[in-house]
Amino acid sequence: MKDTAINVLKILEESPGPVSGEWIAEQLGVTRSAVWKQIRELRRLGYSISSSRAEGYRLETKTDRLLPYEIRKQLRTRVIGRQIRHFDSTASTSWVAKKLADETDPEKLHGMVIIAEEQTGGVGRLGRAWVSPAGGIWATILLKPKIPLDHLFMITMAGSVAIARAIRKEYGISALIKWPNDIFIGDKKVAGLLLELSAEADDVHYALLGLGIDANVSLDELSSNLRDTVTTLQAEVGHTVDRVALLARVLREFELRYQQLEDAEYDSIIREWKSLSLTLDHRVAIKTVNKTFTGEAIDIDAHGALIIRKDNGKVERVIAGDCFQL
Repeated sequence: MKDTAINVLKILEESPGPVSGEWIAEQLGVTRSAVWKQIRELRRLGYSISSSRAEGYRLETKTDRLLPYEIRKQLRTRVIGRQIRHFDSTASTSWVAKKLADETDPEKLHGMVIIAEEQTGGVGRLGRAWVSPAGGIWATILLKPKIPLDHLFMITMAGSVAIARAIRKEYGISALIKWPNDIFIGDKKVAGLLLELSAEADDVHYALLGLGIDANVSLDELSSNLRDTVTTLQAEVGHTVDRVALLARVLREFELRYQQLEDAEYDSIIREWKSLSLTLDHRVAIKTVNKTFTGEAIDIDAHGALIIRKDNGKVERVIAGDCFQL
């Protein structure tokens, strides 16, 4: 959104009543035609603005899009989200982030959030398709980590905790974390995360934390097989949710945990993750690249691996794989 449109919007937001186009033009030092052009742009972006010859313009309702201007009003972070790129549609926010990081010093992009109203080629774990229709929250956080290599996996843990906490605080819903990177409400998934690294040996060029939250996605838009395993916040609370408020909350919660990681407060992250775990103390089926087995999830270790007591009594450490609740 251009500065002129933002300035017009600010005037409408601050005015207790209708404002004439002439008065707006005088305040901004532009023509009435320029004001009308920005009003049209604001309407295109989803703002409901009424107008009349006698009274002028009035802002009726704000947009439901995840626009940087709206997010920053609620953000209150030092680093995360201070830079934002927004797209109506893109193949993948992570692809955009990779391109930016390859073209610019990642240090200068640290904390940037790339947001799309929809993704046409979203990718999840193991290269699976990440269904990303309009109404959800699809974003990638670009990071230049100052975290030891053997603890970088905890960025995903911090993100999982942030999303679960944000949902709980915004809606009073008992969101829990299913190992390794999903957020569940009841027995259905509502959000997921994916961490990607660009590194050579011990040198980490950048990290990308992708996140997807089924906020106002209509269940009717999902395939029948997904409806059995996926839910949306809109379906859970019974009304459309404020995506801007939720994303701003997620970013605030994430910055708190990310700061803990930079301060080497790893135990704090692990304790909070465990307190929100849907997986621990439950029977699970584990599927890795090489094998499948069942047992009880008894712990998560300092490196994020899931500890399973198998049905034969042996204890196994699972670094990566799919986990199914039994």
